[in-house]
Formats: sequence, C-alpha cells, structure tokens
Amino acid sequence: MNPALELRGVTKAYKGHQALHPLDLTVERGRVCGLLGPNGAGKTTTIRMITGILMPDTGSIHLMGEPCTSASRLRLGYLPEEHGLYPKMRVGEHLEFIGALHGLDPLERRRRVTQWLERLGLADRAKQKVEEFSKGMQQKLQFIATVLHDPELLILDEPFSGLDPGNAKLLKDILMEFVAKGRTLLLSTHRMEQVEMMCDDICLIDRGRLIVGGPIAEVKKKYGHDTVQLEFDGPGEMLDALPGVRRIDRYAKYAEVRMADGADPQALYDALAGRVRVRRFALGEPSINDIFLELTGAKR
Repeated sequence: MNPALELRGVTKAYKGHQALHPLDLTVERGRVCGLLGPNGAGKTTTIRMITGILMPDTGSIHLMGEPCTSASRLRLGYLPEEHGLYPKMRVGEHLEFIGALHGLDPLERRRRVTQWLERLGLADRAKQKVEEFSKGMQQKLQFIATVLHDPELLILDEPFSGLDPGNAKLLKDILMEFVAKGRTLLLSTHRMEQVEMMCDDICLIDRGRLIVGGPIAEVKKKYGHDTVQLEFDGPGEMLDALPGVRRIDRYAKYAEVRMADGADPQALYDALAGRVRVRRFALGEPSINDIFLELTGAKR
C-alpha cells in the first residue's frame, strides 16, 4: 500500500492553544476523501501543514510515499478558499507566470493555459485583468492555476464557492475525470451533499481531534440510525410528538426524521395516519449531514 497522503501523530499549537492533537490521516491513491469538521475544528491548520504553509510541532507527513518537502509538494495542487490571485495582472499572463513557477517550459505552459481557458469558458477573456473578473470567474481562474502543472494530489477547500449550478457541474465533471485518471482528491467543504455524491472516504475532525474516518459506507453502518424521509400536507407541529424519534430536520412540508435505536418505523407511520396527508414515507440510510450533526453536536 502506497497512500497519496499520510499524516502520523501530527500536532500543532498556537500560543498555548492546542489547535491539532495527534492526528493520523491516510488518503489512498485514486480516491476522494472529504475532510470535514465544524468551524475551528482544525481543517485549515491541517491543510496548511500539508501544503507547507505551516510546520507541524510533532509528527510526520508523507506525500506519495515520500517525506513532505518542497520537492514532493510539487506533486500536489492546492485550491484555497481565499483566492491567491494577482488582481492587476492579465489572466493569460497570470496563468503563464504560475506555469513558470512550476517549471513548465514556455511552449508547454502556453499550450496548457490555452487549453484550460477554453475548457472553462474563459478563452475570450485572457487579456482582461484579474480584478475585472466576478467571484465565480476568479474561482475558475484559481482552479486552472491549481491544476496547470497536472498534480497527482488535489487539495480543494470549498472548490464550488461562488459558482452557479452550470459551472459547478462543469467543475465536478473535471474533478471526476481527474479521479478516473488515478488522481487523488482531498475535499474540504461544509456542503454535505457534495460529500455524499463525490467522496469515497471521510475524515471528520472536531476540536483538533479525529472523530471518525474511513469509507463512507462503513461510517454510515457504524454510526448511522434509520432515517425516514417524510413529505406531508398538514400541521408540522405534530411531528414533535411522534414516537421513536431521535431528531427531526424540519422544512415547510418536508422532514428528515432520525429514528431512535430500536424504534419501529411502522409505529411512526401509524401515528401519522389521520393527522396529516402523507405524500412520501421512505426509509433510508442516514446522511453524512446527520452523522456530522450527531458526532459534533447540532448546536454550538
């Protein structure tokens, strides 16, 4: 086994505050791992140590089986949540500059810049200044800068931020192409639906500690509770008195009902009968969002 990324016993403290307790994390090659956690959990600190912005106090980090050094980090691409763009530069020049930093020769970097601008629909804007781009366009530009050198490991921090649905789908399709080619993704996001659809594994950290990690299917089996997806017409207040309910995620005429251990979904359905008009009653596996809330606490 030769993981794309491996952290062993990694810690970090700031002025007496232990931001990260000993953290063990393994991301296998060719897989998508979701790095999850509440605000302040330690996700950003972890990413900054992997990318070399910070150094760990203790522990080791390996990339592609090698100790994490400036040379080995050339094999990863990092898309930060906050853009690291040069606003006064023209788009094409900016990307060619990034390519030069990664050691691409002039002809090759020009070819790649042209190819990626066309792929993301920015070819006609190559001579515009970065500061003239909208937030979504800057996100696409930052993504090109991240993948221009064809990295083996992509670390993505809220990659879909600022993108409309069409561009979010385009970016998702490109990322899935990377995975199909054997590349590895570490995805940090608060959008749990993206985790459900894209990730093979998760690493959930809270208060600087690893809470749970592993393949999503195994995590759901170990920590999940039956969930009823309920659509109804009628007063929503009556949901609070339903039997066998652990927690309710309520909307206007829709609710996700987390069942208590050992509770019978049939008893729940019977209690609904005659009180509301049930349009949908589906028993399914728990969502990653449910497990996230359960393990980290729904309230802070």
